[in-house]
Amino acid sequence: QVQLVESGGGLVQAGGSLRLSCAASGSIFSIRAMGWYRQAPGKQRELVATITTGGITNYADSVKGRFTISSVNAKNVVYLQMNSLKPEDTAVYYCAADRIFISDNADYWGKGTLVTVSS
Repeated sequence: QVQLVESGGGLVQAGGSLRLSCAASGSIFSIRAMGWYRQAPGKQRELVATITTGGITNYADSVKGRFTISSVNAKNVVYLQMNSLKPEDTAVYYCAADRIFISDNADYWGKGTLVTVSS
């Protein structure tokens, strides 16, 4: 089993920045990819960004150029640096991990951290 704990959410004004962290523990040797999803009120959960253990990244079009995903494998932590935040970025952000690749059916999920962007 793998446990994921997110942190770093909060309230920020539009145009501001936040950095989310996801700390993984447990059977992390099996993990090959990690990522972030988000779910806004009344909307479906959507993929934000993913990163593989080889460092390959992928982003949703809505966050390209504003968000950056990175990892520190030795510390088993994945970050999501969010810049130029917009009110539409308001959501609960979830960390996900998988033994193959990140999808809606990822193996492991955190409990989420709330990001609120005020206009």
